[in-house]
Amino acid sequence: MDSFEINKIIAAVLLVALLIIGLGKLSNIIFYVEKPKTPGYAVEVEQTVAINSVANAETVEEKIDISALMALGDAATGEKVFKRCAACHSIEKGGANKIGPALYNVVGRKIGGVSDYKYSKALMNYEKNWTFEELNGFLLKPAKWIKGTKMAYAGLRKENERASVIKYLNKYSDNPLPLP
Repeated sequence: MDSFEINKIIAAVLLVALLIIGLGKLSNIIFYVEKPKTPGYAVEVEQTVAINSVANAETVEEKIDISALMALGDAATGEKVFKRCAACHSIEKGGANKIGPALYNVVGRKIGGVSDYKYSKALMNYEKNWTFEELNGFLLKPAKWIKGTKMAYAGLRKENERASVIKYLNKYSDNPLPLP
């Protein structure tokens, strides 16, 4: 094979490469597509839970049907879920305070009502009782429900777990409250 043959082969390869690049550029000009400024699609989602922010209150209240929520839970599941809480709270009658206060008789009790436990100022100044609604909101996100609480727990996201824990807490009481 002489040098002229090699030059023809190299020229053919270069011509094919230039042709492919040229066709790509030409097709981009012919079939121009305007790209969106932001990629993706905007999806509108309806909010199912209405959140009302009260300017002077230290809580974020959610409108929920507490009786429907409580129907989701059972005390046996609550006992299993409460094991996460047992590291900081005792549930037995006459149980001692740990990192958190003892939770026997908690349902219906004044928030910040255990006399021998040092609560945060936020809980001491919170003038409500531990109702089913208050416990549900607090267990969902303690730091958002009562701003300034010392309780460093992320919360229980699943509704059935919160309802189960509330039923379990209600069971450990001298006078359990009737379920809504």
